[in-house]
Amino acid sequence: MRAVVQRVNFSSVVVDGIAVGEIKKGYNVLLGVEDGDTEKDVVYMADKIVNLRIFEDEDEKMNLSLLDVGGEMLCISQFTLMGDCRKGRRPNFMSAAKPDIANSLYEQFCDTVVGLGINVQKGRFQAHMIVDIQNDGPVTVLVDSKKCF
Repeated sequence: MRAVVQRVNFSSVVVDGIAVGEIKKGYNVLLGVEDGDTEKDVVYMADKIVNLRIFEDEDEKMNLSLLDVGGEMLCISQFTLMGDCRKGRRPNFMSAAKPDIANSLYEQFCDTVVGLGINVQKGRFQAHMIVDIQNDGPVTVLVDSKKCF
């Protein structure tokens, strides 16, 4: 499982001209599910992301988590994070989980984050989405449950 976590002042997602999710201060999370991911990956990713200390404290040090600042999360499923661009010019998405498994683990991730006390808004799985992100900092980090980076 792989995520791009962006600290935001505001983020929203629109599907077919209708806003389906919107948050204020928090994280915009683009989440990719890999073939072979399990509930163990879900638990690791939810705990890691919710507790990432990438918000600034009173000394302007990144020392506070999403929980510490009472932030929200907009989570967008994004299979393209599994794209392998090492060979050729078109990404290979063979390592992405099949849609039924990916959606199930994506939903489990969102539910787990809610269980940790965070308000979660979501995009729509397999839909064409327009995501508006006002990145704060900008601060963007990558998280991978296999610890590839």
